[in-house]
Amino acid sequence: MSVVAQPSSAAAAREVIPPGFRALAEYITQELGIKMSDAKVPMLQSRLARRLRVLGLDSLEAYHQLLSSPAGAEERSAFFDAVTTNKTDFFREPQHFTYLTSTVLPALDPAADRSWNVRVWSAGCSTGEEAYTLAMVLSEHGLIRGNFDYSILATDISQRVLEAGMDAIYERPLIAPIPEELRKRYLMRSRNPADDLYRIVPALRSRVRFSTLNLVGPEYRISDTFDAIFFRNVMIYFSKATQERVVTRLCEHLRPGGFLFIGHSESLASLNVPVRMVAPAVYRMK
Repeated sequence: MSVVAQPSSAAAAREVIPPGFRALAEYITQELGIKMSDAKVPMLQSRLARRLRVLGLDSLEAYHQLLSSPAGAEERSAFFDAVTTNKTDFFREPQHFTYLTSTVLPALDPAADRSWNVRVWSAGCSTGEEAYTLAMVLSEHGLIRGNFDYSILATDISQRVLEAGMDAIYERPLIAPIPEELRKRYLMRSRNPADDLYRIVPALRSRVRFSTLNLVGPEYRISDTFDAIFFRNVMIYFSKATQERVVTRLCEHLRPGGFLFIGHSESLASLNVPVRMVAPAVYRMK
């Protein structure tokens, strides 16, 4: 019986790599730190299809040429929106928020009789669910502690998700993880019940400052130091070298003894960074 040899999966992949994909993938890694293997061809084509139609371009190659030219400066924001993944939830990985109130805040508290302004950074904040979860948790802590204030910096590279975060309007399924008591205190329901939309109350929105930031960019333009930084489920898209560089830069903005939170599926074990693990996916400045 004769057998016709089938091409290997790698060879098959090479045959379907569209012109310009690898150059665009390299551009994505350079600009965003995101690894883009040949297996991501369908995903990238799907995400950029609308941009190509809007711009009247017929290939990834032409799109890369536009992005790399001075004429592509305005397109880059739409490009970042298209290729970045924005997955977030209220109270995602809830153990972190319990650890924040039970361990981090008591460890950093200067003294119960002194006023204290806590600063927290949500790095890679997406549409704001993490930042507003932090605001709820810190507001609740303030009810107990007294003489307590806080501010939250929420940054992302995508202007689209930042605008959604500033609007702070969420559909009912998205608010499901929020405990009922906190919903009553920190959410407003839309006047039209048919809309079934909820908005974060103004008092909470005022505590969160949203700002555009590329974590792999040349400068952060942030002068503050923070008591805690939440950098969760972002590193999984980075190469090891990029992970180490970004975490090191984040740590430059942590106060002595400050805490860094990462995603439970992530690890800093193989990175040369100035923090030590103190709990699952929680690190503290050495």
